[in-house]
Amino acid sequence: NNYKEHTIHTMQSYLCVCIYIYIYIYTTMAFNIPFVAFLSFLPQDDNWGETTTAVTGTSELSISQEEVVGLGKGMHDRTQDLRRYLPLAVGLCVGLVVLATPLAFLLLPAVMWPDRLQACGAACEGLFLSIAFKLLILLMAMWALFLKPGRASLPRVCVYRAFLTTLILLLTMSYWLFYGVRILDAQDEDYHGIVQFAVSLVDSQLFVHYLAVVLLELRHLQPCYSVCVIRSTDGETRHYNIGQLSIQKAALSILEYYYRDFPLHNPALLSASKHRAAKHLAGLKVYNVDGAQPGNGNQSRAMVTAAAKRKDSAHNELYYEEADYERRVRKRRARLVVAVEEAFTHVRRMKKEDERATPSDIMDVREAALAIFPSMARALQKYLRTTRRQHCHSMESIQKHLAFCLVNNMSPKAFLEAYLAPSPTLQYGPERWMADQWTLVSEASVTGSVKEGSEFLLKCLDFSLAVNIKGIPYIRLTEEFIDPKSHKFILLLQSETSV
Repeated sequence: NNYKEHTIHTMQSYLCVCIYIYIYIYTTMAFNIPFVAFLSFLPQDDNWGETTTAVTGTSELSISQEEVVGLGKGMHDRTQDLRRYLPLAVGLCVGLVVLATPLAFLLLPAVMWPDRLQACGAACEGLFLSIAFKLLILLMAMWALFLKPGRASLPRVCVYRAFLTTLILLLTMSYWLFYGVRILDAQDEDYHGIVQFAVSLVDSQLFVHYLAVVLLELRHLQPCYSVCVIRSTDGETRHYNIGQLSIQKAALSILEYYYRDFPLHNPALLSASKHRAAKHLAGLKVYNVDGAQPGNGNQSRAMVTAAAKRKDSAHNELYYEEADYERRVRKRRARLVVAVEEAFTHVRRMKKEDERATPSDIMDVREAALAIFPSMARALQKYLRTTRRQHCHSMESIQKHLAFCLVNNMSPKAFLEAYLAPSPTLQYGPERWMADQWTLVSEASVTGSVKEGSEFLLKCLDFSLAVNIKGIPYIRLTEEFIDPKSHKFILLLQSETSV
């Protein structure tokens, strides 16, 4: 009896310690609570300050605040891979514990006291088959839901994932506690009851997985909010509908939409407006009225008048600049279309039923692309420079796209479509859009759910995305009955009419 009470007390203490650790991990990582603030809830000795030694003054080993910031950035870079693969490692460990626990419940009695177990016959065999198929289904479900490659690295831990991990670990530990006290310690001889106990654990694990599917996959499918995304540099705007998501999850979804829908950010298109603004500001000068020299009043008045006239004619300059730009773009585009069509006419795809060409004239796709590319390269280069998109397309990517069009027997218009209009951001190379350099700026906690009027910022190296969230209004739809008799008409015939 003393041994049993000691075992129960030990396992209860172990369970309390584990619960305390899980609560600490859940609160500190999910809700961004500092470790010092968490320790403030613990009971402390009132005389702790009497045994504390403090060292003040300047030391040779002291570092500045800038060095501390640099040290933090270096540690963040070194722990980036750890943060990326840590959720996957934790998921694998929890999955192994979940799958191995029912098997351990069945094997331990058969190993520790095999001679004392009661045979249960066909009933146990049916339960064995049930456990095997349930564990197989649970393994496939866990693989489909949790063991997926990470799409991004979020700043905080997902609240629902932390909650589900804590729940499944508490469930497993509770079953282990009951199993250790009522079965291992007592050396229960009813093997049929032990098998039913393992079956109940597997059923509970399946219900937890069902809860995970509801919280992680189904809850956010219902659209609840309308999101307005504005790019700070050129004002490009898109609108999307999202469901019940946290701020960091909403930011991740918006970035996925951004790479799919937004055209590639082109800083060269903004240089023209900046040049006009600098040109107008160059004509304005600031004078020191207190220190004005005599005789300069007429000159100052003339310069102010000239600047005002220049400002009044700014719209005319903008109009003619845009008209001239559009004219040059149309001209370059026409030359490019003609050059590409002439280049494509010199290439004929070989067919098995028409083999009139000699073997020396036959070339592969790569050679054909290299042969016809010089005839269109100059026109394409001038057009891309005029539209300020020459940095978006390299020579290698153009030749690769040309070879792709030749292999699939595409028309010249299909080849030109990639260069005549700006494509979405994801269609360009990763070096163009810097996928790993986004920063989420939010006044509210990023683990909190989005609400009506929520605003946050997604900052990149050259621009930022301003996000404004509004709730979808409640729609009340009513029905109005139309009497079928109301569609009947009477035709009045008169002798004066032509009817």
